[in-house]
Amino acid sequence: MASTGNLAGRRDAVHDRGAGQTVSVASAADAEVSDEDMLLFQQLFKQHIGLHLPLSKKALLQSRLSHRLHELGLCGLAQYHRLISAADGAEERQRAIDLITTNETYFFREPSHFDFLTQELLPQWRDHKSLRVWSAASATGEEAYSLAMLLDHHRPPGSWSVFASDISTRVLRFARRALYPMARGENIPRLYLRRYCLLGTGEYEGHFLVQAGLRAKVEFARRNLTALHEHEDGLYDLIFLRNVIIYFDCDTKLQVLRDVIARLRPGGYLVVGHSESLHGMELDLLMHSPSIYRRPQ
Repeated sequence: MASTGNLAGRRDAVHDRGAGQTVSVASAADAEVSDEDMLLFQQLFKQHIGLHLPLSKKALLQSRLSHRLHELGLCGLAQYHRLISAADGAEERQRAIDLITTNETYFFREPSHFDFLTQELLPQWRDHKSLRVWSAASATGEEAYSLAMLLDHHRPPGSWSVFASDISTRVLRFARRALYPMARGENIPRLYLRRYCLLGTGEYEGHFLVQAGLRAKVEFARRNLTALHEHEDGLYDLIFLRNVIIYFDCDTKLQVLRDVIARLRPGGYLVVGHSESLHGMELDLLMHSPSIYRRPQ
């Protein structure tokens, strides 16, 4: 990632000619988010990634972007919005997307979904020669590697694949590196820890690294869930789309779900987060249990 130099420590002053005052960059960047600024970012994130950012998320917008405003020496969110909306602002716009969409997760989150895979799906699919699994909002990779550990343990070599995607290029770089704080691995079964994780030492103390052989079996790529038509990724037997559709408005949520389901094999399963509901939506799915759905044959 390119260095921004020592901009974070700057306390430049910007002269506001209209008001005849001098405004500190630091205080302007930390100012409360106005409704007008929030509307600008709502429209931008909706346009580019389908993200619904309600007014109640003002504090999140401020906390995620304020440090970047300091780094760039900008005097407020409106100025930053002009920068990332410009024709040549794609790189910085992606950085803003990374900052807004990144959420911390951990291995084997919502363990009942992994129990379902182990206890029901894998026995049911025992005779399938190959299984394709998609972690459709993989963030920093914990979900994808959790799936890979489970599949590698239970399936013959070469009989499965995991594809993992996210909108954020920054988290994808983190995922490919596969170096994690120990706290994120607390739910990893002891057998998998011994087999697939290397304990960090020296400067990496307090971290673990996913074993290289397993890393090589997981493919990471950037995908925008609101623009899946741009890619031909084939069909999957199992899709994890967890804890992401809650960030879309109703119309976008329906569009994303239909596009994702179109990539699910007949008889395949879609798994969403425990806090997410598909109730009342017209979708080509049958509910197996809360948060687990099957596409009819």
